[in-house]
Amino acid sequence: MDKDRIVGSAKEFVGRVEGAVGDVADDSKTQASGKAREAAGTVQNLYGQAKDAVRDAGETAAGYAKDAYDKPGETLRDGSQAIAQKVQDNPLGSLLIAGGIGFALALLMSRPARRPPPRWRYYG
Repeated sequence: MDKDRIVGSAKEFVGRVEGAVGDVADDSKTQASGKAREAAGTVQNLYGQAKDAVRDAGETAAGYAKDAYDKPGETLRDGSQAIAQKVQDNPLGSLLIAGGIGFALALLMSRPARRPPPRWRYYG
C-alpha cells in the first residue's frame, strides 16, 4: 500500500471530522476548511491508488515477460491457441483484418523508390 493512500485517507478523515465540528458549531470557516482538507485527502488517496495500480501493472507485465522468457515454447503455443480461438469465434472479422494487413503490406512493398531532388545548376 502506498504512503500517499494512507496519508490521503487520514487527511480525508480529519477533513470530515473538521467539517462535522464546523456543522455543529455553525462555523462556516471551519466547515470550508474541513471540506478543503477532505478534498485534498481524497486527491492524495486517489494519487496513491494510481501509483499502486501502475506498480501492480508493471509487476504483472514483468511476471508475464519472465514466464514467456522461461517457457518460450509454451508461450508460443498458448498464443497460437488464443489466436485460433479468436479466429473460430469471429471468422469474418479475422478475414477482414488479415486482408487489411495484406493490403497495407502490398502498398508498402510496391512503392516506387524515392528519387533525390533535382540539382539546379546555375551558369553565370
